[in-house]
Amino acid sequence: MDVDDTYCEPPERTAPARPAEGPPYAECVLCREPTEYPESTKGATLCPVCAWQEAGRTACSG
Repeated sequence: MDVDDTYCEPPERTAPARPAEGPPYAECVLCREPTEYPESTKGATLCPVCAWQEAGRTACSG
């Protein structure tokens, strides 16, 4: 039986697609990657990856 070892490998992480023009983007408060939000956004900004992980932690914590 031939086993495919690539099945369990995580996909390569790619940079988020952002428009060439636009405001300076805020950094994620957890990983410091650029977010979809402008720097003027109030509060804690999260990138899509960290937002997904944080939602999972919040849903499972209570």
